[in-house]
Amino acid sequence: MSFGYAFFHRVAPSVMVSDLMAEFAISGAVLGTLSALYFYPYVLMQVPLGALIDRLGARLLLSAALLIGGVGSVLFALAQSVEIAYLGRILIGIGSAVGFLSSLALAGKWFAPERFAFMAGLVMFFGMISGMLAQGPLALFVESFGWRAAMWSLGAFSLLLAILVFIFVKNAPEEKREITKPPKETWRAMWEGLGRAASTLEVWKVALVASTMSAPMLTLGGLWGTPYFISAYGLEKTHAAFWMSALLLGWAFGAPFAGWLSDRIKQRKKLLMLGSFILTCCMGIMVFLPLPPLWLSIILIILIGMSGAFMTITFALVREVTPNDISSSVTGIVNSMTVASGAILQPAVGFALDQIWDGSLNEGVRFYSVDSYHTGFMLIFATCLIGFIVSTQLKDSPFTKT
Repeated sequence: MSFGYAFFHRVAPSVMVSDLMAEFAISGAVLGTLSALYFYPYVLMQVPLGALIDRLGARLLLSAALLIGGVGSVLFALAQSVEIAYLGRILIGIGSAVGFLSSLALAGKWFAPERFAFMAGLVMFFGMISGMLAQGPLALFVESFGWRAAMWSLGAFSLLLAILVFIFVKNAPEEKREITKPPKETWRAMWEGLGRAASTLEVWKVALVASTMSAPMLTLGGLWGTPYFISAYGLEKTHAAFWMSALLLGWAFGAPFAGWLSDRIKQRKKLLMLGSFILTCCMGIMVFLPLPPLWLSIILIILIGMSGAFMTITFALVREVTPNDISSSVTGIVNSMTVASGAILQPAVGFALDQIWDGSLNEGVRFYSVDSYHTGFMLIFATCLIGFIVSTQLKDSPFTKT
């Protein structure tokens, strides 16, 4: 549920694009930056957080992070200037940073290793379902009550969730709990483990593949997909958000399926290559076909979600090609790179849209043409292509069948 909350925040701006641009009188590039400010602290925190979870456990860190996220949501709701909104979004990113890593760490403690890929996929499933709620349903809520009311509600939910996590979550079963190390030894071991993880080339290769496979979901589903559907097909915001949620639906079912299949047939690299290849092809069709009919765009969006979801296998693969004592550290590096793709591409696409904007306005808000979106989305296609090439060079899991 904590990762679901984090993912809800991750994609929520996609249904507030016109509201935020009108409220703060900002361009696409500034809006992209505002949305991406969630990702910057998220990315920076993943690597040390992975090491901290290895040493200190998930319960305390997750509770504190959710409190910070709740404060950030309230601050965003109160913002009268884009600078205050920036600060609120940064705090939301900090508060959301612990959700996914802590879920994986808890899964590693409470479930057998051969079920880890499936559990990672299941975590993604709940995240994507929450992301779907942040599309059509949130769009309806924003239309009825306003975006500020939505942020107030998210702040209250985060504070409640922090209390529940602190009361009920246990870091590990009794028989797996370790004796706490002295503080100095804990910090020394943490930095040593972090250094070992960061110096492993294979970790960065896996992380790059993960980031390129998640890029379409974070950039389209997280911000620019809904306004693209509005521009391309003349849809109302709620309808556009509903169809864009098909991407998250594809990811929701693709992630646990990919994890289950990977565990079942004991294949990591080949499935990553397959997912990356399909993802690249679908993005290419979406970008280079002048204007696909709506039904084809929906199919492409679903396939983009399902194939991109195969990136969850990277979390199992990277743990299997590195030592066990740095498992959360390497997971943190992979997850940080995954989220970095959104941090880079959301404002990059917004900047590209601004460069070729023809000056059109819709109720005082910049209106971008279909051709402009296709040009901006070429950045996403290029990252997918790079990811597929790198996926062919990965080292496979030692547990893979020959």
